[in-house]
Amino acid sequence: MIISKTPYRVSFFGGGTDYPAWYLKEGGAVLSTTIDKYCYITCRFLPPFFATKYRIVWSYIENVSSVCEILHPAVREGIKHLGLDNGIGLEVQHNGDLPARAGMGSSSSFVVGLTKALSGMKNQRLTRHELALKAIELEQDVPKENVGSQDQVAAAYGGFNHIRFYPNGDIRVEPIAISNTTVAKLESRLMLFYTGTSRLSSEIAGKVIANIPHKKEVLTKMATLVDQAVSILEADDDIDEFGRLLHENWQLKRSLSSCVSNCNVENVYATAIHRGALGGKLLGAGSSGFILFYVPPDKKPAVQEALSPILHVPFRFEKDGCEIIYSNDKE
Repeated sequence: MIISKTPYRVSFFGGGTDYPAWYLKEGGAVLSTTIDKYCYITCRFLPPFFATKYRIVWSYIENVSSVCEILHPAVREGIKHLGLDNGIGLEVQHNGDLPARAGMGSSSSFVVGLTKALSGMKNQRLTRHELALKAIELEQDVPKENVGSQDQVAAAYGGFNHIRFYPNGDIRVEPIAISNTTVAKLESRLMLFYTGTSRLSSEIAGKVIANIPHKKEVLTKMATLVDQAVSILEADDDIDEFGRLLHENWQLKRSLSSCVSNCNVENVYATAIHRGALGGKLLGAGSSGFILFYVPPDKKPAVQEALSPILHVPFRFEKDGCEIIYSNDKE
């Protein structure tokens, strides 16, 4: 038995420039961090006396006799892609701290954790970069989903990173050199809220991708904000400009497609700004899920009170990426 633990991520700047349709032509950049909310994947070989070969536990419980019968696309394709469709019984079980399809990179954390666990079942030891690339391949190339490349990298590496995407396909991860004081300042000023809804991010992403030829100026500007945000954090000074930059970024992001925002999101955002937030953004592809705000400490009670109908989710930054937290491998 193997259990993997994979963090979810918060993406601050550059989202949209991590779609291959964009960065393989123009390059891209993202600033993100992992947080202390996790996805757990448990894998084990089933004893031979079980009636079915595959048991998959997620939102559903699947007991099937062949890989092709598995409903969960990532599990089905992951088992085939990693060569575990060899007739040996297998159980895969998922547990997550946050809901799926809510903008926290949950699907990619799932795929990264699944890849890590299934590779471990074959006694394969992947580097963080190899893990990220395998997860990207599994999410993008096999099921042909409309997903970017930042979430898999964030989940595999962990920490506060400047992720660069190059037209030749290279991906480079640069940890941000910020002081513990700045980390504490930023943590104390970020507020995360769950709007209580979910969406299929691939559908929204597909519409954003379709608009890419018409949004070159917007995406180019979003990429430049990454460098500005990094400079603010590395200056180890007043970081309120980071919050104002988030506001600028949100205005750009919501212009990528009419599906990115809606009346409910706009009302929540306007309320938080009115009560003192300097900026924020809806996380993920858009439309619903988690929304993040930068709020000066003295304004946080007012923002939380104004948004009390929706759930406030406290969090801390996480330095570690995907890891195996249990293995009964005797080697």
